[in-house]
Amino acid sequence: MDRLSAMEALVRVIEAGSFSEAAKHLRMGQPAVSKAVAQLEDRLGVRLLLRSTQGLMPTEAGRSFYERAKRAIEETEAAELAARGAASALSGRLRILAGVTFGRLHVVPFLPEFLAEHPALEIDILLQEGPVDLVGQGIDVALRMTPFHELAPVGRKIGRVRRRVLGTPAYFTTNGVPQCPADLASYQAIVYEQTQGGPTWSFRKANTENAVTLGGRVHVNAAEGVREGVLAGLGFAIVSEWMFPSELAAGSVVSVLDDWLLPEVEMWAIFPTGRQASAKARTFARFIERHLLTSVSTGLGQNRTTGKAG
Repeated sequence: MDRLSAMEALVRVIEAGSFSEAAKHLRMGQPAVSKAVAQLEDRLGVRLLLRSTQGLMPTEAGRSFYERAKRAIEETEAAELAARGAASALSGRLRILAGVTFGRLHVVPFLPEFLAEHPALEIDILLQEGPVDLVGQGIDVALRMTPFHELAPVGRKIGRVRRRVLGTPAYFTTNGVPQCPADLASYQAIVYEQTQGGPTWSFRKANTENAVTLGGRVHVNAAEGVREGVLAGLGFAIVSEWMFPSELAAGSVVSVLDDWLLPEVEMWAIFPTGRQASAKARTFARFIERHLLTSVSTGLGQNRTTGKAG
């Protein structure tokens, strides 16, 4: 296996979290993928992956190599498209699926820029939650906040962001700022009832882990409802920074307990099973990835409250 192919094998293993899932994506045997990563580690002289009964985790060197290898692979793909004239001549119709709130906040506002870059392209955007038959609906690329393996064997992680404890300054001024996760049990939570949500959360700091079950009179099954509940001062919510980008930047929503970590949220670009991802679908996925990277690196979600409100 050549160097670029070995790099791609490592990238897919890290993104999928296992050799078997990476092998499905690469349409290779699992032993071949494992051998490619082992040979790459031998050539570099460093351990890139930690293998345990809990799964695979990149080492510090592995994470650094992954970021650079991923960019190298994407640059190679872009160069190939440019050589064929495809990068500057995307045309036809692109069908995109995204969640309602994520699409409203992080897709639709940036479509003018994408369409300006590709004037021969037309877009259908479906804003919908829940499972969707991607092939049956003719979807070219779906943007989903869910683990890769739960959706399809063809996809790539394009972003990740922290979950935080978020509320309005007025709410924390009235009720006080929680000093530790256990304090949250006495506050009103807006409970986001979805696959990776609910009332029970595990907070982690160094080697300490605290599980907290939230209490709240309001339970909501859609992100839009959670947003409106927080902004109305009904309580706090545990959600991703992506859900309140402008409010966090403006300070109308603040983050507390930031020295404790919650499970991160990942964004995946999913391509329909059994169909080779089109150049326009991959180009759009890279476009959204650049936007998400920029939004985080420029300080999205860094507004926070510390200490005790009076």
